[in-house]
Amino acid sequence: MRIVVDVAPLSHQRTGVGNYVRGSLRGLVEASRGADEVLAFAPVSRRGRREIDAAIAGIGVGRRLPVVPAAHALRTLWSRAGRPPVQRVLGPLDVFHFSDWMYPPQRGGVRSTMVHDLVPLHHPEWVHERTHRMHGAKYRHAAKACDVVMVNSRFTGADVVETLGVPAERVHVAYPGVDEGFTPIGARTDLGRAYALTVATLEPRKNLATLLDAYRLFDGAGLALAVAGAAGWGDQPSLAEPGVLRLGYTPHDELPDLYRGASVFVYPSLFEGFGMPVVEAMACGVPCVVSTHPSLDEACGDAAIRADPLDADALARAIERAIAQRDELVARGLEHAQSFTWLANGEAHLAAWQAAR
Repeated sequence: MRIVVDVAPLSHQRTGVGNYVRGSLRGLVEASRGADEVLAFAPVSRRGRREIDAAIAGIGVGRRLPVVPAAHALRTLWSRAGRPPVQRVLGPLDVFHFSDWMYPPQRGGVRSTMVHDLVPLHHPEWVHERTHRMHGAKYRHAAKACDVVMVNSRFTGADVVETLGVPAERVHVAYPGVDEGFTPIGARTDLGRAYALTVATLEPRKNLATLLDAYRLFDGAGLALAVAGAAGWGDQPSLAEPGVLRLGYTPHDELPDLYRGASVFVYPSLFEGFGMPVVEAMACGVPCVVSTHPSLDEACGDAAIRADPLDADALARAIERAIAQRDELVARGLEHAQSFTWLANGEAHLAAWQAAR
């Protein structure tokens, strides 16, 4: 097959979605074993082109990354105008797989998209207005017309069927994988004291306010709270208080050291598509405390301590339990994390597209 993958999310600072796009490309190349042509495509700015080139360096995919003025506006206009078809730009193709960032038309071939979560539809107050506009339009219109809708969990798959009305047979799960650097062996970040860690873009659904309340209640003397994540949007609590270390955005390849150095990883999110930081922390040998929201069930398996994300006292007690049960949780977490590979992700994509041809 000739497979064209929209890589526009890689044109910005990489977070969860970008890491998934990059990992999926690696998985596709590995799973196809040279039988398929995989082409990375996106109209981008000059800076975006540099970001994408760096992100996919060493991955055996073709590149069609035209540099255009006002790239975001052009992608939006192309999606809304409904012409020209992508084949006019890219030539014949068997599969066109697009992201949340654009949904241009096509003439023939399997039409496929990825849905990471439906947060913009369920909780527009939790996302930036631009995200709500961009993703909402795609979810309500473009996704329903696809032959294949890929999702990152069974939870999100069921949500797509129920909320968007996509037939269940068109929805396919491709779990994220764990990059090779996320192991318990390696360097450990030294922040000058023991620390609990949370990793997330700072936005309302990541529930930082309750985590801070739990930290104030926590009885572990000397344990700092390290907060790693880019500045996001919405109302956020102040991190300028004793014991709280704001680390800002941490590049993906530096995260393993940060995970390994932590005494415990805490993820009190109110809603996720999957929750990849949980699995990454487990792969690095860190005990995890995670929200009880069902969107995180698959990321956790039976290897995390779960707590009501809106109950600070329950969260504080869960942190204490996780530290006390470290050896047991680390062993279960390492075993659980081994089931998430980019090869399996690539195989899931290929199987879905083959079935739709």
